[in-house]
Amino acid sequence: MMKIAVLTGAGVSAESGLKTFRDSDGLWEGHDVTKVATPEGFAEDPALVLEFYNQRRRQLLTVKPNAAHIALAALEKNHDVTIITQNVDDLHERAGSTKVIHLHGELLKARSSKDENLIMEWKKDLNVGDCCENNHQLRPHIVWFGEMVPMIEVAAEVVANANVIIIVGTSMQVYPAAGLVQYAQEDAKIYFIDPKPSISETKRIKVFAQNASTGVPKVVELLK
Repeated sequence: MMKIAVLTGAGVSAESGLKTFRDSDGLWEGHDVTKVATPEGFAEDPALVLEFYNQRRRQLLTVKPNAAHIALAALEKNHDVTIITQNVDDLHERAGSTKVIHLHGELLKARSSKDENLIMEWKKDLNVGDCCENNHQLRPHIVWFGEMVPMIEVAAEVVANANVIIIVGTSMQVYPAAGLVQYAQEDAKIYFIDPKPSISETKRIKVFAQNASTGVPKVVELLK
């Protein structure tokens, strides 16, 4: 049984119909990212920020895992698999993956705006006036720009112990997630799946220039 670390990004969820937030002009659904994805934006206009994520949450509840999610979950039958995702959706879990590290938080959770450890499940709209047990406003359980990525050290340890690394749906250009590959063992095999690969194939790295739903099942079949 091999230890497999899977790094996933927006390209995996996009094939389920989820928008990837950021457009080519740098706006998130028409919003300046500093207005909807920073602590400062939340302090300035909490209602705007909460509604932005309410829309994302509503959309998430209408979509389903795709072939890539399902294939990765099936890989657990033969190997020790940990998903390290930059996505904030729960599609990996819904597909059946049991070990998922969310680097950027989870859309279906909310947390206290004063105590980051006070987290709760949240599948409905989140509004101004919704408070935690200590009467502090709740906020999306999302890692915003300018905030620490609390799970990055855990993810780095998973990568460091992996025999195989699968990278799918991400260009690996966004830090700190992009730095995770640096922790890989020298003899770890790397599979990179992306329709427009940002890296070249080498003896160690095998590239699949395909969408996630096509490339992931092929890699999973190779690893059975």
